[in-house]
Amino acid sequence: MTGVAQLIRRYDLSPKRSLGQNFLVDETHLDRIAAAAELSPQDVVLEVGPGLGGLTRRLAQQAGRVVAVELDDRLIQVLREELAPFPHVQIVHGDILALDPATLVAGADALGAIPTAGSLTWATYKVVANLPYYITSAVLRHLLEARLRPSLAVLMVQKEVAERICAQPGQMSLLAVSVQFYARPQMVHRVPAGAFYPRPKVDSAVLRLEVFPEPAVQDVAPERFFAVVRAGFSQKRKQLLNSLSAGLHWPKPQLQRLLEGAGIDPRRRPETLSLDEWRAICLALDEDPQAPPPG
Repeated sequence: MTGVAQLIRRYDLSPKRSLGQNFLVDETHLDRIAAAAELSPQDVVLEVGPGLGGLTRRLAQQAGRVVAVELDDRLIQVLREELAPFPHVQIVHGDILALDPATLVAGADALGAIPTAGSLTWATYKVVANLPYYITSAVLRHLLEARLRPSLAVLMVQKEVAERICAQPGQMSLLAVSVQFYARPQMVHRVPAGAFYPRPKVDSAVLRLEVFPEPAVQDVAPERFFAVVRAGFSQKRKQLLNSLSAGLHWPKPQLQRLLEGAGIDPRRRPETLSLDEWRAICLALDEDPQAPPPG
């Protein structure tokens, strides 16, 4: 923690609880995160929440270009000074949830201005982020539903969240389905609370997402697919027939017939279904002339 402590004293900083700031100070874990991204000089990296720049420096040593988005205005000057030796690192002051990843990775002019959508040069990119716990789901949704999705994302998240995202049928959740619709998740390694300053109350984990070129389900529109899945998970611990009926406002007899026609036992619980089974339900609904559109 020596380097972080020195930076905090030098710039008279203190972590902001309101932003969920927990700086990763263990050098070993910083190295392992960078290694999980498998970077090369051809890679463009979008880093979310660079903090004091410890991970950013490692990314800059391996990638061809790094765009680091930081919300805390106090850290912008710190990052610019500490990363001055790396001209291929661009520091962006802003909220990642309010910014378009495609625009960010397309490049900026000499003054740091982000180009407009009409001037984009499309490229693949990777995401690396130490995410505050309270915005994890929102950032995942923002990145995976973006018009230009990353090819790979390496994210520090709460350990429990990483386990939920990597779940298999039997323990699925809306979060797991939402991520696995777009990517193949893998928990790389656990990061103990003691690796951070200040120390959080729970352990974290590094999550690697190999993003599919196309969603896992291609013959159902994403909005239709997730309307049905959200309805299925709308009532915890309810049987699928009951939760779908309540979530979609459809009569149970009609839904039971549709589920059985799709080969799905209406008594099953939503957490037991695979993506293929959710797909089968959506297709059955679409093909039934008596079924009103969900949503």
